[in-house]
Amino acid sequence: MSRKARKNVGVIGLGIIGTRVAAGLRAAGYQVYVWNRSAKPAPNFLGSPAEVAESAEIIQIFVSDAQALFDVVEAMSAVLTPKHVIVCNSTVGPEAVLETAQLVQARGAQFLDAPFTGSKIAAEKRQLVYYVGGAEPAFQRVRPILELTSKNIIRMGEVGHAATIKVVTNMISAVTAQVLAEALSIVQKAGLEPEMLSAAIEMNACRSGVIDLKLPKMLSGDYEPHFSLKHMFKDVQLGIHMANALDIEIPATTVTAGVMYGALNQGWGDFDFSILYKNYTPSPTEGLEELPALDQPEGAGDAANSDGAGESAGALVPLANVLPQESNIIPISDAISVTVEPSPTGVNGAPAREIGPTEEAARIIEAVIAHVSSQRQELGAILNEHRNHAPKIEPPRLEALQVVESPAPEGKSAPAVVVAEPATAESTANAPTEEPKPAEPTNPEVIDEKTAGKPINFVRRWFVGRSQGS
Repeated sequence: MSRKARKNVGVIGLGIIGTRVAAGLRAAGYQVYVWNRSAKPAPNFLGSPAEVAESAEIIQIFVSDAQALFDVVEAMSAVLTPKHVIVCNSTVGPEAVLETAQLVQARGAQFLDAPFTGSKIAAEKRQLVYYVGGAEPAFQRVRPILELTSKNIIRMGEVGHAATIKVVTNMISAVTAQVLAEALSIVQKAGLEPEMLSAAIEMNACRSGVIDLKLPKMLSGDYEPHFSLKHMFKDVQLGIHMANALDIEIPATTVTAGVMYGALNQGWGDFDFSILYKNYTPSPTEGLEELPALDQPEGAGDAANSDGAGESAGALVPLANVLPQESNIIPISDAISVTVEPSPTGVNGAPAREIGPTEEAARIIEAVIAHVSSQRQELGAILNEHRNHAPKIEPPRLEALQVVESPAPEGKSAPAVVVAEPATAESTANAPTEEPKPAEPTNPEVIDEKTAGKPINFVRRWFVGRSQGS
């Protein structure tokens, strides 16, 4: 018997955001059919993604990575029809989104790329912000459903465009949190009250939603996850992968990725990414040792990984008071991004396949460290060449040393004081000449011709210093 009602919608992935989106749709009068990798005590919880597709034509997918997304779509592909619209609300990058769209469209169904920004609080208040890419007919069908759980919907053109925007906004959030941690560390170690920084930022152009949310967490040491470090690191990896594909150097993001990588290795992955500030505090956070290992992430429906930065998008208000905005569709946004639940295994227990740059940032960091020797050779060779071609300036000679006897107290011998007189032209002419020795090179190794003339990579130098100091 068909489960279809007059208003049906499916939600796959019952993490912090997916659970609240489903609740908001139910409150609006929809029959919501749900599925999650681990069973949840939720209304209309079904046995598989395929059952959800049999019960609803519009399906929102809230999973954290490309592996989970592919598994879900493959599990429901056999029952997809031209009436279905699959809405990808996950942050997985444009490559995975485009491949998923091809799988969906091959079954005759429609696909929308619709990542979002907002926290669990924003989801509860139905004030998420969706970035939507895809065909206009599909968008018009889904738009009334998205409006029920959002304050803004931003059209982004074609499939893949929204995924790109989502990744780069997460890059901004990550780098902002790292710079904020550095600034707060300087303020506190300089002996200033941290509240002074908070008051200054409130009226400063550098203020942002990320700062409004992360500065209080850094000050209080409250790292309860709104957006976990491990998920932000995953999104930063996607940004690095995209930049590499476009042959663009992104030093700020790359350095931030290195800091995050070190924080993950300290076991901080399940904390909010504002925990980057712990790199500058004297003692580790209590309970960090009790975190699960990084290679054993929590289930898709259990992770707490939404980003609260989206709450304060738009007009800035006092740091402790974030106001809602009216729902409308706008062409641009300064909202900050989010991510959702992880899925280490595929649907029905099948191994999840590798999709996208899973180890991209780690490989970049390792490659940076591997190039330490060549970078130092380059720097040493440049300095040596500069020394060898610089004009030699002879210091003035001091000659005609005289020994002057100074009076001594009775019973003690007087010390000899050496007085140097400037050399005269005559004494200089008669003095034996000696060839000046060239400056000793700091690095005698010869520079590789391939690297000659290239600018110094200061990002690599940063990693070199950090790796040698540890």
